[in-house]
Amino acid sequence: MELSKFLLPEAIIADAKIGSKKRLFQEAASVAARVYGLNEAKLLCALQARELLGPTGMGNGVAIPHARLPEVKHVSGVFLHLESPINFEAVDRQPVDLVFVLFAPESAVTDHLKSLARVSRILRNEATCKKLRSTRDNIAAYSILLENEHSQAA
Repeated sequence: MELSKFLLPEAIIADAKIGSKKRLFQEAASVAARVYGLNEAKLLCALQARELLGPTGMGNGVAIPHARLPEVKHVSGVFLHLESPINFEAVDRQPVDLVFVLFAPESAVTDHLKSLARVSRILRNEATCKKLRSTRDNIAAYSILLENEHSQAA
């Protein structure tokens, strides 16, 4: 699944000033509500409930929190580059500064898994993460995320 199908440039914050996981979830829900027309409170609750099942920090300063909700009609993403890393209980115990949040329809298991795989593949690439960490510009971050759109599509 191509990233451009579920991430809009308006859903990127390349200089997020966030100091906790709770605040991160609030900001991600707020951005998704504004950009995709979703219910902020329901998004926040879904993210928090999913995180209780187990942390979504995948290591190397990256986290991919995600949730499925009946109100969501299409997979939707929000990307945040945090100004300062935060504790995310990641598998490597390192703080997180690159966060890609995904919301998917409750019934779209395949699309949800494909989008998670796509984002994971992008953010496992050290060169991509280095480029993302070097910019505080939303459009530049969007371009970096989409650099290999066609060659690595899931």
